[in-house]
Amino acid sequence: MSDHEWQAPGGSPQTPRPDAPSAPGGAVDPGVYGPPPPHGAWTPPPKPGLLPLRPLGFGTLLWAPFRTLRRNPAPTFGSGLVVQLVSAVATAAVVVPFLTVAITRLEGATEADADAILSGTVGGFLLLMLVPIAISIVVSAFLQGVMVVEVASGTLGDRLGFGALWRRAARRIWPLIGWTLFVGAALLVALTLLVLIVILAASISPIGLAVGITVAVLLGLGLVVLGAWIGVKLSLVPSVIVLEQAGIRTAMARSWRLTDGFYWRTFGTLFLVAVILNLAANVVVQPVSLVGTLLAVIVDPTGTGSALTITIVTTVVTLILSLLIGAITAVVQAALIAVIYIDLRMRKEGLDLELERHVEARGAGLPVADPYGPPAAHVPSGAGTPSPFGSERPATWS
Repeated sequence: MSDHEWQAPGGSPQTPRPDAPSAPGGAVDPGVYGPPPPHGAWTPPPKPGLLPLRPLGFGTLLWAPFRTLRRNPAPTFGSGLVVQLVSAVATAAVVVPFLTVAITRLEGATEADADAILSGTVGGFLLLMLVPIAISIVVSAFLQGVMVVEVASGTLGDRLGFGALWRRAARRIWPLIGWTLFVGAALLVALTLLVLIVILAASISPIGLAVGITVAVLLGLGLVVLGAWIGVKLSLVPSVIVLEQAGIRTAMARSWRLTDGFYWRTFGTLFLVAVILNLAANVVVQPVSLVGTLLAVIVDPTGTGSALTITIVTTVVTLILSLLIGAITAVVQAALIAVIYIDLRMRKEGLDLELERHVEARGAGLPVADPYGPPAAHVPSGAGTPSPFGSERPATWS
């Protein structure tokens, strides 16, 4: 036994960590370990990066998405900001010119033509808004993929740049877009159903209108409860699509199974983080808006227009703050989904053991494969599995 290997009575030599620094001549520096642990003592699992390689406690689960943003801020916050800017610019590019033309036409129209122009304007506006909505769907789906890759790679100790994150997310962009469109279509169908109920009831009689509104409200509340339940059960779909290279149907089934037995824990985490983000946004934005309004009233109490500059500055500052907070919110919520996904796979499928083996093998210079593939992907099948998180490992390694 080497002088640098410690052996407890009845135990085996301590195996140096793959990442332990070497002393001259290739020997591992014994000082990196500190005092050896007592024989049989429990040692915590390693934490090479973002998450500890063990099932997460509720506190860790709750704050891990915020730590994701803090750990690698430029690529993550930059991605969220790009998404917010693209959505805002696309909406402004469509809405501003259209409304300018519409207002000009209405001002120059005769009384007889005003109703027809107004109806055409409303219809055209609704159709035109499909453009920024489509762009928002695409960029939101892309952000989901980016944050899933960031959390997965960060858990293994990697710190990817902006370009690397976007290139990896781009590989699964079409299934992500398909999933986002599916969710949007489901919401649109539910909203259309409620509107149709009110319209049909209103066509019968004024009493029917009141009944229709009541029915629509009650049905709407029921749909909210149903949507919340289904939404939590399917919340892991983006993570499965990106990390397991799964199709939409397979991802839905996987998400449904992974959340079995952990519904309320998943719901509580998603709900609490949403509340925290909403409160933080209001604490930052609302005082600025309130101060601007009070200054405008003080400077121009009679409403002559002399406080127009204050109003414009307040509006611009509020919009900028909303963009920044919107970027943070989008990043944290997307990262939270990936954190919950990894935690549930640790609990139900032993993913933490797979990640430990991956980190150890990669640190030792051994070929490795994607540790996030579905459980069946880790069964030796005679061929190596390509990994976006390392090189390739032999099929005999498990």
